[in-house]
Amino acid sequence: MVQETEVIVVGGGLNGPLLALALASGGVRSVVLDAGPRARVEDPGFDGRAYALAVGARRMLGALGLWDALEPQAEAILEMKISDGRAGEGAAPFWLHFDHAEIEEGPMGHFLEDRFLRRALLDAAEASERVVLEWQAPVVSQTARPGGIEVTLADGRRIAGRVLVGCDGRASGTASRAGIGRIGWGYGQTALVAAVAHARPHRGIAHQFFMPEGPLAILPLPGNRSSIVWTETEARAAAIAELDDAGFLGVLRPRFGDFLGPIALEGRRYSYPLSLSLAESLVAERVALAGDAAHGIHPLAGQGLNLGLRDVAALAEVLVAARRQGRDIGGADVLAEYARWRRFDAALLAVATDGFNRLFSNDNPLVRLGRDIGMGIVAGVPALRRAFVREAAGVTGDLPRLLRGRRL
Repeated sequence: MVQETEVIVVGGGLNGPLLALALASGGVRSVVLDAGPRARVEDPGFDGRAYALAVGARRMLGALGLWDALEPQAEAILEMKISDGRAGEGAAPFWLHFDHAEIEEGPMGHFLEDRFLRRALLDAAEASERVVLEWQAPVVSQTARPGGIEVTLADGRRIAGRVLVGCDGRASGTASRAGIGRIGWGYGQTALVAAVAHARPHRGIAHQFFMPEGPLAILPLPGNRSSIVWTETEARAAAIAELDDAGFLGVLRPRFGDFLGPIALEGRRYSYPLSLSLAESLVAERVALAGDAAHGIHPLAGQGLNLGLRDVAALAEVLVAARRQGRDIGGADVLAEYARWRRFDAALLAVATDGFNRLFSNDNPLVRLGRDIGMGIVAGVPALRRAFVREAAGVTGDLPRLLRGRRL
């Protein structure tokens, strides 16, 4: 017996359930498949993971009825300070300061812990009559056919739909089974991720300190806590990751500085290698890719999740509109609309983050002088500062309805 639905989504992380909820809000049924067990969202413990949500992401969560419950658990980003320098030497003379008062949309974004966002998405998806979540359900094959696509699970079950969406990460099985290749390269860098408690309040200010080995981001969380994303060379990061908490803090403190007073680790520590990974196409026959399955970028701008949410919002809008028009939602013409909408934005951000990382993870004196002068120019021109703030807040370009806070 074949289980029937309209959209099959592979990947039960964040983008997959959010896509299912967006589709459900427009009347479209979906099945979300994930190879792993259901996340332990009932565990309230803080594990150090958090995300930067741009203004558009906040609006999207609001349009789907999720933000009101999440907002008390989030920390607003009121300012951003970007500086260049070396560990223990302080910042260079020129630095950037962005203030949310320069735009009309309010805070530039919010930081929200993974445990709260994941729990909200899964609870809402499980409560929806148009969403079915299947855990421990790895897909072993997929076959496009006239009018639809069918997947087979490891246990032999088959599920058929009009379109298959891969939200299954950089090593996307959905993409590889569809014959979609990838391009990209490693950066020779590793991100060390943790959270720290500090004595002084952060006042909603996010910091990005560029050092020759890679950037250190200090991102505000509720209370006197901040999340850090600390980029080091692979060899150096591997050695730091092996240290105990006291040793880790001993290496971090000269880079972190003392502007927030004494610091202590909270939650778990993580590390992961950094690379650029782009799918050669966002679509194939009856298949679309979203999130990291479509594009994995450097985390220095904190835009990875927001880029995926823009995919989700655009794809949901295209599929819902096609269904209302009586079109085949998995047809090549419909999927081409999604690809055209998202291809340029995704490629532009990938190129920008790659370029910024190469520009700032560099200790050449002439390059350092040039980038510091560049920051000084931007800092001194209000129109440029405002443009950067609006771009970081995700309120520019051809935004899907959900990212404008409008329902489908």
